[in-house]
Amino acid sequence: MIRPPLCQRPSMTSPNASDATGTSSFGGLFRYSGRALHLVWNTSVRLSLAFGALTLIAGVLPAVVAWVGQLIVDSVVGAINAVDAEQQLALYQVYKYVGLEALAIAMLSACQRGISTCQSLLRAQLGNRVNTMILEKALSLNLPDFENSEFYDKLTRARREASVRPLSLVNRTFGLAQNSISLISYAVLLAQFSGWTLLILALAGLPAFAAETKFSGDAFRLFRWRSPETRKQMYIETVLAREDFAKEVKLFRLGPLLLARYTDIFKRLYKEDRSLTLRRDAWGLILGLLGTAVFYGAYAWIAASAVIGKISLGQMTMYLMLFKQGQSAVAAILAAIGGMYEDNLYLSNLYEYLEQPVSQPAGKQTQGPDPADGIRFEQVGFTYPGASRPALTDISLHLPPGRSLALVGENGSGKTTLIKLLARLYEPNQGRILLDGLDLREWDVEKLRARVSVIFQDFARYQFLMGENIGAGDVDQFDNEASWVRAGEKGLASEFVHQLPLGYHTQLGRWFKDGQEISGGQWQKVALSRAFMREDADILVLDEPTAAMDASAEAQVFEHFRKLASQRIAILISHRFSTVRMADQIAVLSEGKMIEHGSHEELLAADGVYARLFELQAAGYR
Repeated sequence: MIRPPLCQRPSMTSPNASDATGTSSFGGLFRYSGRALHLVWNTSVRLSLAFGALTLIAGVLPAVVAWVGQLIVDSVVGAINAVDAEQQLALYQVYKYVGLEALAIAMLSACQRGISTCQSLLRAQLGNRVNTMILEKALSLNLPDFENSEFYDKLTRARREASVRPLSLVNRTFGLAQNSISLISYAVLLAQFSGWTLLILALAGLPAFAAETKFSGDAFRLFRWRSPETRKQMYIETVLAREDFAKEVKLFRLGPLLLARYTDIFKRLYKEDRSLTLRRDAWGLILGLLGTAVFYGAYAWIAASAVIGKISLGQMTMYLMLFKQGQSAVAAILAAIGGMYEDNLYLSNLYEYLEQPVSQPAGKQTQGPDPADGIRFEQVGFTYPGASRPALTDISLHLPPGRSLALVGENGSGKTTLIKLLARLYEPNQGRILLDGLDLREWDVEKLRARVSVIFQDFARYQFLMGENIGAGDVDQFDNEASWVRAGEKGLASEFVHQLPLGYHTQLGRWFKDGQEISGGQWQKVALSRAFMREDADILVLDEPTAAMDASAEAQVFEHFRKLASQRIAILISHRFSTVRMADQIAVLSEGKMIEHGSHEELLAADGVYARLFELQAAGYR
């Protein structure tokens, strides 16, 4: 679960500021249209073809209905004026045209239902496809990306809107095509009355189109502006509604405070939403009335033409219907173009996220020249992106195979950072790290990480089965129950697994039905077992793996760990010196620098920082 920190409220610039992406200009209307069509086509070729064919047919049928309507009215007038046999023949013509119109209406209804079906099915498939693309991109990113607040803003924007926008863009594109076809067919018939009707139709819709486009751009800029605040709201929702926060929220009475902050964010965002909505709807009403006035002006013109005998009653009926439907078609076309503009704006969020550059590890080597050399840190320095001071400075260590190292130091001294560099989650800014005599940068990253088994202090507690929680340590053996059992025995999780209702098949956590919660110490044994899933890993790293255990359980775990790791390189981070003293080497870190290094006995004899800390801790047990 991605959990960005609940930081202080940032200063928020106006949502009307120019958009950095440059997509707010109308020139970018079709920037992503082709890609959206391609995406939908690849999602389902058959549905896309059906969607297109039904749209084409549905575009022609309204004009057919209007034309047949004229024939019906004129046939009725002719039947009224006819006598005897001619009247029977005219009545037959009326029935024929009524049946033809009924058939056309039925076909139009079937096409509209088919279009709706295609849209629903495409929406489900496309939503899954886009979300999968977003998650696949997340898997390709590096750890620094996940520690960057701007990344979370991009991710939030992509996930909130972009998963529905590709289909929306395609729907509007097909709608544009359908209404264009309809409008062309209307124009062919209306031109018989007057060419001016076509110009009136086109001009009447332009003011509303211009206003809608302008407000679409404003809405998009507001959407981008509010992303950090929206993400903060989502985080507060998580804090107030998740069981792992519930204890502190209740105990420290944080609920009202966080809810008030949530409400405050809503009020600030709602103020901007309300302003935009009121302006958009006011202009929509004014320009809509203008369109109504144009329609009734044309209505009077056509009716007057019928009165003076210039057109027949059936033609009048047809032209009125065509003008009204033509006006609707023009409005729909302009709305579709405006909507496509808006969809392109939002799709820029998706592709901005999907196209952000990712540095790929360049190393290809799968083994080093000197396996007996183990691990070497040579004058390693590292500074986190955006940090003002280095996390590590000039660290030099050598750890041969079969030896163990303990890292000691206050919180923030750089212990976990050193492990992240070893696992190549980050690259050193200075110096180098070697494994088997080969710089880590030259190793194939997957091969390297297969040799390293790390359990961090903040290890994940998956809402999976007990066995799957252990199996997460080796994805290739994730479902292998025999491997679960072996790793559970090595990590001492087997001691309590038999007490669970379904053993290794017990659901852990409270998110899902019949889930069981276990203690913090038991979770740490699950995490320790996870480290032993990689049976071929020859580097074991434990970062505060027993913080939730009592002293007796910790001693048992580390004695067990020392025996199992005797043929591997073992690195241990712990604040308990009764455990640390078991290591062959001990490195004391302070503010990113290694201030002492040696065995337990050597450091005690040196009577430095380690000796002082050891004596302070030992005094607590006397």
